[in-house]
Amino acid sequence: MEHIIRDARREDMAAVMRLIQELADFEHESDEVELTQADLEREGFKETPAFHCFVAEKDGKIEGMALVYWRYSTWKGRVLHLEDLIVTEAARGKGLGNGLLTEVVRFGHAQGVKRVQWEVLGWNEPAIKFYESKGAVVMRDWHVVQLREAGIQAFMAALD
Repeated sequence: MEHIIRDARREDMAAVMRLIQELADFEHESDEVELTQADLEREGFKETPAFHCFVAEKDGKIEGMALVYWRYSTWKGRVLHLEDLIVTEAARGKGLGNGLLTEVVRFGHAQGVKRVQWEVLGWNEPAIKFYESKGAVVMRDWHVVQLREAGIQAFMAALD
């Protein structure tokens, strides 16, 4: 059976949560997932959703997902950020990742974005090669900067 790429529904969030944890495990960050299925259901399906999610189904089972949200570039304007694209290990190499990325780019193009952007771990060479084969530019000289929750707390405490 062929795969189907579609917009995620509220009832898909259990499967999306499973995929998020699988990605965290793959990235050796298993304990970092704090988000819950209830968070996804609340934030993704409210009047102004925090994100848009696509799922990939194969043989009636959700085997992949891509989660996007809007950003704004001071150089380009409206940008679509791809937070995560994950396909289960068992379903890799069957076109689901390509289908998900295609749907993300199609979605961004229809919205008139100037850029679709995402991060990839430097050691994930298969993903880097896949993205480059699709025309993406991997900016290896840029670094991701995060101020995590503990850092935010320390920052705020220093203001007092």
